[in-house]
Amino acid sequence: MKIQCLKNVKRDVSSYEPRLIDAGLFEEVQAFHGSIAGYRKSALHSLVSLAGFMGAGSLWVKDESSRFGLNSFKALGASYAIGKALARELGEPLSALPFPVLRERVRERLPHLKLLAATDGNHGRGVAWMGRQLGLPVSVWMPKGTTAARLEHIRREGAEATVTDLNYDETVRLVARKGAEKNCLVIQDTAWEGYEDVPRWIMQGYSIIARELFDDLGEAVPTHVFIQAGVGAFAGTIAESLYALYKDRCPKVVIVEAEAADCFYQSALKGEDVTKTGDLTTIMAGLACGEQNPLANKILKQLAFGFISAPEWASANGMRILANPLPGDAPVVSGESGAVGAGVLERIMRNPEYADCKALLELDQDSKVLVFSTEGDTDPGVYRDVVWFGKYNEPMA
Repeated sequence: MKIQCLKNVKRDVSSYEPRLIDAGLFEEVQAFHGSIAGYRKSALHSLVSLAGFMGAGSLWVKDESSRFGLNSFKALGASYAIGKALARELGEPLSALPFPVLRERVRERLPHLKLLAATDGNHGRGVAWMGRQLGLPVSVWMPKGTTAARLEHIRREGAEATVTDLNYDETVRLVARKGAEKNCLVIQDTAWEGYEDVPRWIMQGYSIIARELFDDLGEAVPTHVFIQAGVGAFAGTIAESLYALYKDRCPKVVIVEAEAADCFYQSALKGEDVTKTGDLTTIMAGLACGEQNPLANKILKQLAFGFISAPEWASANGMRILANPLPGDAPVVSGESGAVGAGVLERIMRNPEYADCKALLELDQDSKVLVFSTEGDTDPGVYRDVVWFGKYNEPMA
C-alpha cells in the first residue's frame, strides 16, 4: 500500500481549447454566488513552516470547510447548476435572476419541481441546502457504506435521503432512472448520453474557487497544484480555470485519487479509459467514484501533469499534519477526502523511498505548491478516529 505516481504522457497544454471557461463566465458565477446570503471567500493559508519542514519553497492550502456552513465546496457547483436549470425552466437568463429574485420566481411558477441527486455526502448536502433555500423538495440516494453522520447531515436540510445497497456509480444510474419521472430535476456532477448540461454547470460553479485563489495569490504563482478527483468534476474545473487564468504560467496540475477508486490513474497507466468496479470502499468517501465524468476526463487527459493513487494512510497522514500545525502556521480541520493532497505531498517530499516520484513530478526545494482541503470534519466520528486515536496509520515495512 504505497503511493503510486506517474506522469501524463498525453499532456498537451499548448494546443488546449477550453471546454468550460468562456468570456464572462467567472463574472457570471461570481455574481450569482455573491447574491446568495452567506457567500464569502474561503481561506487561503500560507503554511510557511510546513513548507520548510517538507523542503519546498512555498505551500498554500485552500480551505473549503467554511462554504455556506456546509463544511465543503460542493454547494458552489450545486447552487449554480440549480440556478441555471431553473432559469432555463423559467425561460430567463440567470444573469437576470440574482438569488432573491430566483427564489420568488420559483415559488410563484415552479413549486411543483423536485430535485434529485446521488451522493457520497457533500454534493447531496449542497443540493439539499439549495432546495431548502428555494422551498423545493429534494430526494437524495447514497451508496452502501454511507455513514450515519453523512446521511443525517442531508436529512437536517429537510431532504429525503436513502442509503442504497449499491456502489456510488450504480446509485447514480438509479437516480438517472428516477429522473425520468414527471417534474423531477436531476442535479448530478457526472454526465451520460443526453445529460450533459447540468454536470457542465456544476463544474462551472466550482470555477469561483480558482478565481478566488488567483486573486488572493497576487504575483505569487504556484509551480504545482494538487487536486483531488472522484468523478473529476472539481479537478477538471480547477485545471481549466488555472489554464484560463495563468495561461503560459499555468502550474503543473497533479491529480490525486483514492487507491480504491483510482480510475484516472489507472487510465493513464494503461493508455485507455478504465472503470473501477466493486464496492469502492475507502475512508475518502468523496472520492469513491469508479467512473470518470466524460467532460472532466477530456480536460484532464490534456491538462494534467501527473496522477497519484493514494492509499488510506496518506489521507490520514494529511489530516493529522494539517490539524497539528508547526509554529506560525494556521491549523486546518480537513476531512478524509480533503487532506489527501497534503498527505501525499509530505511523504513524497520527505521520504527517500519516493525520490523517483518526487523527480517524476519535478518537485524540489524551489517548488511552490498549492493543495486543496475540500472538506472539513464532515464525519466527526471518523475525523476523531484518525486525528485523535491514530486510525489508518502507515503500515510498517
